[in-house]
Amino acid sequence: MDNKDLLDAINQVMPYGKYKGRQLLDLPEHYLVWYHSKGFPQSKLGSQLALIYEVKLNGLEGMLRRFQH
Repeated sequence: MDNKDLLDAINQVMPYGKYKGRQLLDLPEHYLVWYHSKGFPQSKLGSQLALIYEVKLNGLEGMLRRFQH
């Protein structure tokens, strides 16, 4: 993972579901915890969701908000 991957994940928009249209960093933590327990999709989006899950788990989201577009 490099900085570009992190920036891409922060600014990725959820393409489907209840939170369609929200940036991944803005997804509620409970939703990411649910996905974690279910298993993230085997795709780029799944990797991005897993990354954002780790960001939120470690309390880093506030530090990364300034990089959102």
